[in-house]
Amino acid sequence: MSERPTAAEAWRMMLEGNGRWQRDEREDPRRSAEERAAAVAGQTPAAMILSCSDSRVPAELIFDLGLGDLFVVRTAGQVVDDAVRGTLAFGAGALGIPLLVVLGHSQCGAVKAAVAVAGGAAAPAPATLGALVGDIVPVCEGEGEAAVAGAVDANVRRVVAQLTADPSLSGAVCNNHLTIVGARYDLETGAVVEV
Repeated sequence: MSERPTAAEAWRMMLEGNGRWQRDEREDPRRSAEERAAAVAGQTPAAMILSCSDSRVPAELIFDLGLGDLFVVRTAGQVVDDAVRGTLAFGAGALGIPLLVVLGHSQCGAVKAAVAVAGGAAAPAPATLGALVGDIVPVCEGEGEAAVAGAVDANVRRVVAQLTADPSLSGAVCNNHLTIVGARYDLETGAVVEV
């Protein structure tokens, strides 16, 4: 990517790529050996993505983008810890990335576990998983598939609010150097929509 786009331009580019992904008309950009060699000199990604670690949500593929286009951080349920905060702060500060997309997805296993715990249908998770699920539980209401779908979107909004207020990113947000967008990826249709 030669010149970095604005946050709005980057988001538009990503949604256009997602349209190609949905229609199975991928361009598969920047994936050649020549482009790989050119990328050794440095990176200027158009956007950062905080997405779920689910193997069915590969950011570069669902946005039909290539090498060097995205700075991707993945955790189950988009849960934020110090390592995630530091990584995103590096992307916003040192790399000057203008857009951060918090990307949830349908049928998220971490959210399903949180809904089950919130509804009393599951015992509290083991300590290592418990902290992850515990962050999501407060946005869970109800039971079943509708509750999971609602909690996926609520969790994305929760993480967007958390990152917007985080001291490591809030300065960039307040100075209009960083835009944070919440979105959801639908596993069945391949569509990304803002939430």
